[in-house]
Amino acid sequence: MNQSNTRTGDIPVTAGQDLTGKENLLAKLANDGGDTVVLLPTANSDLALFVIVDGDVAGKAASLRPLSPERNVRVTLKDTCNPGDVLVLANVATPGDIGKIRALPATAGTYRGLLIAEEAGIDGQAVLARPAHIGNITVS
Repeated sequence: MNQSNTRTGDIPVTAGQDLTGKENLLAKLANDGGDTVVLLPTANSDLALFVIVDGDVAGKAASLRPLSPERNVRVTLKDTCNPGDVLVLANVATPGDIGKIRALPATAGTYRGLLIAEEAGIDGQAVLARPAHIGNITVS
C-alpha cells in the first residue's frame, strides 16, 4: 500500500502558545479555527503524544517528535523513576509541572500510561524513556 502526503521523524507545527524554553516537555495537537496547533497539556488525560524538540513563540513553527515505540525519547521528569516504571503526565494543576512526566503514582485516580522509563531518573532530568501507549490505568 502506498500513501502520499505523510511524514516521518520530527514535524513542524504552529505553536498555539509560547513554547519558548519548553523543549523535552510533552505536548498535544489542537484545533485553532481549522488550523493545527501545538499546546501544552491542560488535563492529565490529554493525549500528549509529542515531545517538543524546538519550541517557539505563538504563531511560529515549533518542532515536535511524535511518540513512537520505534524510538526512545528524553522527557523532563517530575520526582524520580526507575527503569521499567510506567510514566504518566505530571499533575497539570501545578504550573511548573505542565508537560513533565512522573512515575505512575500510588494515589487513587485514573492516569494515562505514555512511556516506560529506560533509566533511573531524578527530578528535572530529561529521562530516557520508550513510548508505550498503554492507555488509561486506574489506581484504587
